[in-house]
Amino acid sequence: MINFALVGCGRIARKHAGNLGEGKVKDGALVAVCDLEEEKAKFYGEKYNVPYYTDMHVMMKEMGDKIDVINILTHSGGHAEHTIELAPYGKHIVVEKPMALTLDDADKMLQACDKAGVRLFVVKQNRFNYPVVKLREALEADRFGKLVMGTIRVRWCRDQAYYDQAPWRGTWAEDGGVFANQASHHVDLLQWMMGDVDSVYAKATTALVDIEAEDTGVVVLKFRNGALGVIEATTATRPKDLEGSMSILGEKGTVEIGGFAVNEMKIWNFVEGIESDAEVVEKYKVNPPDVYGFGHTEYLNDVVAAIKENKSALVQGLEGRKSLELISAIYESIETGKEVKLRFSAEHCKLGMKK
Repeated sequence: MINFALVGCGRIARKHAGNLGEGKVKDGALVAVCDLEEEKAKFYGEKYNVPYYTDMHVMMKEMGDKIDVINILTHSGGHAEHTIELAPYGKHIVVEKPMALTLDDADKMLQACDKAGVRLFVVKQNRFNYPVVKLREALEADRFGKLVMGTIRVRWCRDQAYYDQAPWRGTWAEDGGVFANQASHHVDLLQWMMGDVDSVYAKATTALVDIEAEDTGVVVLKFRNGALGVIEATTATRPKDLEGSMSILGEKGTVEIGGFAVNEMKIWNFVEGIESDAEVVEKYKVNPPDVYGFGHTEYLNDVVAAIKENKSALVQGLEGRKSLELISAIYESIETGKEVKLRFSAEHCKLGMKK
């Protein structure tokens, strides 16, 4: 078995704890949990009958020989610090999105894990959604031909009560806005499908809530292959979530995936059809019932398989850094009002900046 410990027992912990504690991950098990707030740690500790801690170093001292992987599920601004502190224990690390808030911190995380001889995995669970897997297969089979345009739309609802749950939410130093938080998975998917980005031009506003960062923004992208892209992201949809969608257009085909979290195949049209096309929309029109949790199951299965078989996982540290660089470039463009070329050094990006 590959044994996991959780550091951070907040909102996302239920996905990790549920999968690992209920036997949903083949050859993966939950053996310890930790959170600064004892009640949060106690909840998961008692629910899954594992030791719980309020100090991650105490946990590692007492349980280290029983732990193979540490899942860092703390707030976004703590990911880098906790990864760097825990890497020397010699355990592989899974870190939730975004892996860090600055590229410097991401690089320090990669260096710390490399020095300790451990693997760094970045959670991008939507890559495992059934419709997304089929889209990726079509791209790898060159069924689209020349890519023309890629679009993502994140139209979610996060009201003031959501941001008031914790003082770090919506702050530049610890969280960022809709691009860094809610839309980060979709940004990752767009780049994964369309290829490396050449430049971005972005605008944003804080429309309906009282936070430092943005709740609404748009981005125009140019990809290195000549294709164009559009990102529309907001948490100002009212009164409830609308969609998390992606469209890919090419000279030989069009695919659109919709649903709440890129989980429902809407359009699957190709100039050159193949026998399996007829069943794709029907068979992959929706994930299993737990749409929001399904991807975490498959993601953690991928991590376990990568460790046990000593092979690459789908999303490791360098791959996670790519989407962070794109998000940083988006924020740089918002602040400067200019088009920003990728492979840049951030000068005006507020994400991760301490006061």
